[in-house]
Amino acid sequence: MPARLSPVPVPSAPAARRANRTALDLHELEVPEVALLPFAVGSFERIGPLSLADFPHRHTFYEIVLVTAGRGLHVVDSQPLPIMPPHFGVIVPGQVHHWEGARGVDGFVLLFNEDFLVRHPEDVSVLQALRPLTWLSPDGAQMTGLVALAAEMERELRAGAGGHEGVLRAYLHILIVRAARMAGSGGVSASTGATMATMATGAAGAAGAVGPARAPIAGVVTVAQAGDLVDRFLRLIAAPGQGNRTLISYAREIGVSPGYLHELVRQQTGLTPGQVTRRQRVVEAKRLLTGTDLAVRQVAEQAGFGDPAYFCRFFRRETGFSPGEFRRRVAGMHHDPVV
Repeated sequence: MPARLSPVPVPSAPAARRANRTALDLHELEVPEVALLPFAVGSFERIGPLSLADFPHRHTFYEIVLVTAGRGLHVVDSQPLPIMPPHFGVIVPGQVHHWEGARGVDGFVLLFNEDFLVRHPEDVSVLQALRPLTWLSPDGAQMTGLVALAAEMERELRAGAGGHEGVLRAYLHILIVRAARMAGSGGVSASTGATMATMATGAAGAAGAVGPARAPIAGVVTVAQAGDLVDRFLRLIAAPGQGNRTLISYAREIGVSPGYLHELVRQQTGLTPGQVTRRQRVVEAKRLLTGTDLAVRQVAEQAGFGDPAYFCRFFRRETGFSPGEFRRRVAGMHHDPVV
């Protein structure tokens, strides 16, 4: 049987969750047998009710959704996204999302761990770059191609014929490259500091095209290697519960010196590690404020702030709102029923 989505811990009824939202659920991709792949694909119905979970939660894995029908809202990191198919969406580990008033939603869901991308590690960077775009609307021909790939992956996974693992990895890589090309036509992603067109070119190049030689940074690593190191840093700071970590601890885990990591991050993002980390702490605080009923002091603690008063000043400086004002504003923005 294919891998299935399993929450940790086992979920209670949605009503019980809403009455006691003291933590964000963390879902994992459960593989029942060692021999099975860390990968699942199928319709929303086949994947199960958690594919349209109506309570805020986050994943340890990547999720791609292809929405071909339905209405309602998909809420990602407190941003309400109306369902007006067709849509292509990416949810990366650590993001918080849920569905509101979802009716008649159809299409495909793809779930996979980062380990599944081992043969195409550049796809991790592409998915992370797609993340700020969140909710693309492909044209008819683009969506038809993406859906056909997803349907073929589902057939391969069900059949389990010899070599199906390689076929699935190849199809997923093609789907990610096509999504990057599709997003590239939209121009610049301000959140990543790079053009999606450049990202698409890099992904296509990894699939076989010949690109320009990469220049070295600081005479030690290539641009590609520097990008991999910075991507790893960005994924580490995006993981829940990282608020109190220092640049030294991140550098030690990545295997470089703090000064070198500082320079790489600055060159790759245009920001210092401190600035990137502060932005991520704001994102985490927003997720906790909108996804739980934790008191502001508890949100401050989980976001890595020892002093709630300082957290409130910090949050207002970064967002223009107090934590309470932000929570009320977002709640009023998208928690009305969708007709």
